[in-house]
Amino acid sequence: MLSALAADHVQRPRNVGPLAPPARYGVSGAPGDGPWIEIWLRVEGERIADAAYRTHGCPASIASASMVCDLVRGRTFEQAMCLDVDDLLAVLGGLPEGKGHLADLAVAALKSGIRGQS
Repeated sequence: MLSALAADHVQRPRNVGPLAPPARYGVSGAPGDGPWIEIWLRVEGERIADAAYRTHGCPASIASASMVCDLVRGRTFEQAMCLDVDDLLAVLGGLPEGKGHLADLAVAALKSGIRGQS
């Protein structure tokens, strides 16, 4: 079962992308093949001004990707790179058993976008 915060991200979608170019793009998983998460980052100066995601998966993947977008908005790349799976799971209040890998996908997509390696 999802926490109230995670369920809210699923029931009231926000941060849904894509963002128009010149946004940075990151992906984890293979779109069209199993669970995947894409993340777009709009950068202004030294900070992430906006973040959006697209995913194919269950509510846990939606909550994970959406929360990553909320957490990195306004942060520098250096600060955003410090986000790890344990942090994301703590903020989300955990994920149902067997769904933790979706938090991994969200963090990996973020870091792919920051590195510019999709």
